[in-house]
Amino acid sequence: MNAHKATITSIFDGTTLIEIPFFQRSYVWDKYLWERFLNDMEFTVKTKSPHFLGTLIFKDNGTPKSSEPYSTQLLLIDGQQRLTTYLIFLKVLCLKLGQSLTFDSHYRFPDTNDLSLQHGKNDRPAFEKVMGMTAPVSITDDFSKSRVVQAYNFFVESLDTSKLNYTTIVGKTHFVRIDLDANDDEQQIFDSLNSLGVSLTTSELLKNYFFSRNNLTDYQTIWEPVFDNSVATKEYWDTIIETGRIRRPLIDIFFDAYFQLFIQNKKYSISTEDKLIYARTDRLSNSYQSFVDNYCGGSKQIILSSLREYAKLFRKTFQPDICDTTIPSTFGIERLNVVIFGLKTTTLIPYVLYLAKNISDTTALNKMYGILESYVMRRIVTRASTTNYTKLFLSFIANEILTPQDLRDRLQVLGGTNSSIPDDTELRDGFEHSKLMNLYSKGVLYLIESHIRPAQSAVVLHGFNNYSLEHLMPKKWRNNWPACPTPLDAEKRDSILLTLGNLAIIPQSLNASIRDSDWSTKKAGKGQEKPGLTLCASGLSTLQDALTKTDWNESEIQTRALWLYKQAQSLWKF
Repeated sequence: MNAHKATITSIFDGTTLIEIPFFQRSYVWDKYLWERFLNDMEFTVKTKSPHFLGTLIFKDNGTPKSSEPYSTQLLLIDGQQRLTTYLIFLKVLCLKLGQSLTFDSHYRFPDTNDLSLQHGKNDRPAFEKVMGMTAPVSITDDFSKSRVVQAYNFFVESLDTSKLNYTTIVGKTHFVRIDLDANDDEQQIFDSLNSLGVSLTTSELLKNYFFSRNNLTDYQTIWEPVFDNSVATKEYWDTIIETGRIRRPLIDIFFDAYFQLFIQNKKYSISTEDKLIYARTDRLSNSYQSFVDNYCGGSKQIILSSLREYAKLFRKTFQPDICDTTIPSTFGIERLNVVIFGLKTTTLIPYVLYLAKNISDTTALNKMYGILESYVMRRIVTRASTTNYTKLFLSFIANEILTPQDLRDRLQVLGGTNSSIPDDTELRDGFEHSKLMNLYSKGVLYLIESHIRPAQSAVVLHGFNNYSLEHLMPKKWRNNWPACPTPLDAEKRDSILLTLGNLAIIPQSLNASIRDSDWSTKKAGKGQEKPGLTLCASGLSTLQDALTKTDWNESEIQTRALWLYKQAQSLWKF
């Protein structure tokens, strides 16, 4: 076995055929990963810094025939997804740059024009279709269902050549290449690389950077009391949180938020280039060290002096387990914790930490939290993009936005941009027409429920995590509900039943036989063993009126959507 660093041009050297095993699983990357890959390539070009793309494992696949245009043939044991994505990306880039000959000279054999990378059974036709394109236009034929083609279409639509440079990319992106001998056990090596060992977290790297046996006292007074003083403390900081599609422990999220308070502080005059690098969570440990060296005169004490104070404040402020308990009806950090952790809007964390540290007036602080809840929830209902959230919320720190009026003014200035506040007309349209992912639908209904429920209600409001989402008119309505007059009416029904007016939160899931029953059975249930909505949803303010209806249809769904909109308009107002 031989492992070393490699560039794409050293892997495809004109003499080697790389084959993906014939029965290998299909290419599965999706838009999220394509966007991340494209952002990484743009970042590499902008900063001209090396970028690691992962590990490729090859195994000798025997000696080729003398008539073949290559002298070496290898099996790609691991790395199919990233290598396929890389070649599709380079293909589109070369097409857009008018440099098809550059691509072909590197990734085809000159004598036969055959590709140097051959896919397996599932993706080979689609991959060859993409590699055979002569212009950067989308593919809309039968191949369009292939993820390989969808990746190609994404890059055709999204790739901006003004932000990219072919030479920089192929020179600065690297793999760790592992070559196995014919007698090496690739399964054992693959399992070892992917399953064994525990990666060092950002916090562990930082602990090793800031403390040593020479300053043990600092460790005992600064780090240990807030991060290592008890089992409960460690459990809190080790709590895994989903940020986007990445899972990170709370302690790493804290160090990211804490770092941004320094980076956005204008007194340090961080360069634009360094800000770009320092914003990346995958480089956080190195970024701390760079910041200390370049902006703190090498003094770690600038970071350590307030670390303990901010760590305590972070733990007091951010409570993921609030999603398991009841929350108040009025704006405050409890409700915002549901927005942050329940609805995975963790980009709010640095700014919320900044507010918690700098605003001592509880009333003013809760107003700030309410504005943030209103902004995020209006945008959720209207399916607005979250792409600019990180940049936007960090700008509030940089501009020292610390009063409710300043925050409102700052948000209202965004009118007409892709970060603007949806107005009431857009909010109403969202309630009537938006088809949200289940988590967001549950969040919208839960926060409205918690706000409008009477204080004297005999039914306890459970935590966010204790509710499930229910379609009042089921998706399988054709089994037990009245038929529609025409196929077009059925299509409209299929659409409207996915909107908020037809959705409810209930504290226990209905039995499948009740869930898809007719309306009267769905309300009444089939005895104690199979309760219906009347029993399961008793006391829910967002559902009580619906349960009085003798019929549930498109008109009732629209009526309830309008009612929910009015509750939201009153709650999330500007």
